[in-house]
Amino acid sequence: MDAFFASIEQRDRPELAGQPVIVGGSPESRGVVCAASYEARQFGVRSAMPSRTAQRMCPRAVFLSPRMDLYKEESREIFKRVAEAGLILEQVSVDEAYLEATERFAGVEMEEALLQAVPLARTLKSQIRKERSLTASVGIGGNKLMAKLASDYGKPDGLCLIPHRDRTEFLRLMPVRVLHGVGIVTEETLARVGLRTVGDLQEYAGDLRALVGALGPVLKRFAFGEDDRALSTDETIKSISTECTFGQDTEHRPTLRATLREQAKEIAEKLQRNRLEARTVQVKVRYSNFTTLTRQFSGDQPVTGVAEIYRLACWLLGRERLVSRPLRLLGLGVSGLREISGIQMALSL
Repeated sequence: MDAFFASIEQRDRPELAGQPVIVGGSPESRGVVCAASYEARQFGVRSAMPSRTAQRMCPRAVFLSPRMDLYKEESREIFKRVAEAGLILEQVSVDEAYLEATERFAGVEMEEALLQAVPLARTLKSQIRKERSLTASVGIGGNKLMAKLASDYGKPDGLCLIPHRDRTEFLRLMPVRVLHGVGIVTEETLARVGLRTVGDLQEYAGDLRALVGALGPVLKRFAFGEDDRALSTDETIKSISTECTFGQDTEHRPTLRATLREQAKEIAEKLQRNRLEARTVQVKVRYSNFTTLTRQFSGDQPVTGVAEIYRLACWLLGRERLVSRPLRLLGLGVSGLREISGIQMALSL
């Protein structure tokens, strides 16, 4: 979906059409950008950017608080329609998914199959626009990597097909950061040895493992448009987390403890609603310079209750001396989830 949150707000408030819209926290409360309309993106505004920075970059922007329940409901409506296409579906997030059409085009040569997928893509785009008054961008490729890159090409309201035979040439001039798995650190590591474009990776004769470890062979394959990742249709919850950005940086212990208690309560309630227990507890802190650290603990016994989660969180903060200076953000999460059996659930209640 194109600028999903912001596009919903512009749809529901016609006076915002064509205006730079930013969904997120208020600049006055040290919020963070959740989403930005394409009008705001022209000024360099991006998600996860501090709202104050976004306001400096785009003074005319309209800031709106997120309406997550509405966005989730809109997502459900859209994916109902996507699922009706009858293809294998991997929903990646509230506004993005992969569709696999291999079975539909069984026995058809790859290039022809990609061409036959174009009418399907047009139908999906048209249906979403007609029924939800929103635009979607669709990419068609021979694998997940190429389809994702194609979907980013020509946004908003784009439809791009990358012929399988042209994938290597299509990638050549792109920056290495477009490849799945390349973040800021990896990009900087590669740049230090002159590897800035995908073409540089294609031509590199050395062993990438010396630079980026186990990711090296994978990056080499990606650089040539090769990707054998299958779609994941597992809808089980992998983790639960929550975080709080403070109005002012703080190391005030009572404030931090109260925040952790509320976070532990929220997580424990979600675990109970979904009949889950967790093996790992993780804390996250961010300092005023935006340095972010995470620490976690995995125990032999699973946790489900508020007191257990809160106690482990406090222990992690203390053991790692994470509150050595004021915090901008404090987060808490659990992972290693598994379903609680009926007997266990009865005992825990």
